[in-house]
Amino acid sequence: MFSFIFGSKKSKLVAIHFNKKKQKELNKVLGFSIKDKALYLKSFTHRSYLELYPELEKSNERLEFLGDSVLNMSVAKFLFNANRYKDEGFLTKARAYLVNRDNLFNSAERIGLSDFLLLNKKYLVNSKEGMKTVLADATEALIAAIYLDKGEKVTDEFIYRFVIAPFVNTDFVKADNNFKGQLLELAHANKLGHPHYKVIDEKGPEHKKEFTVEVYIGDIFYSTGKGGNKKNAEQEASKIALNKLISSIE
Repeated sequence: MFSFIFGSKKSKLVAIHFNKKKQKELNKVLGFSIKDKALYLKSFTHRSYLELYPELEKSNERLEFLGDSVLNMSVAKFLFNANRYKDEGFLTKARAYLVNRDNLFNSAERIGLSDFLLLNKKYLVNSKEGMKTVLADATEALIAAIYLDKGEKVTDEFIYRFVIAPFVNTDFVKADNNFKGQLLELAHANKLGHPHYKVIDEKGPEHKKEFTVEVYIGDIFYSTGKGGNKKNAEQEASKIALNKLISSIE
């Protein structure tokens, strides 16, 4: 009986403050269908809105707390996997760069979060900095709602799309594709000697050359790579050698 009454109350509040049109708009933005509509309503509810509609009872602050942790973990996982040989200092700085207030505000802008936000606007008149904070916090609350509603995988995909992807090719975030540099670092770390490269074949016309390169660490042959120039061939050989070396170490 009581659960039925509570369920009816939630449904009524959702219908009033987060109607079907808004739900459809959110589904389109997120790229999936939300399930727990009351959860998303709460993620959009700023505490100032409760002064206007106290029947909503709770703001998005608890969700913001959870979303902050989920966001940090998701970003940390991406950076850890994308930058295998970067040290803790780099990873910490990169994560801080991605989850700071300004970037979360920009993420909110990409989502169009202001169209869903519920707040008492009299507290934010001509306050650009105030709105930045409100929208950054709401982004974290939304992340928590997605996590609770859809799980870790969908949440990671959302965070990558709106928080990480716009910066994925910057020096702060990008995956380390300098395989020669990675191979050199790993070889030195394991006292294996200096990688060196040998061109064993060069064929094709000048405008369409193909180089074949072998890479050795010390006196040991590791792999062969091909490319349209020596640099690309060396990178390809290094990539293969790096994977072999990692496997042998692990």
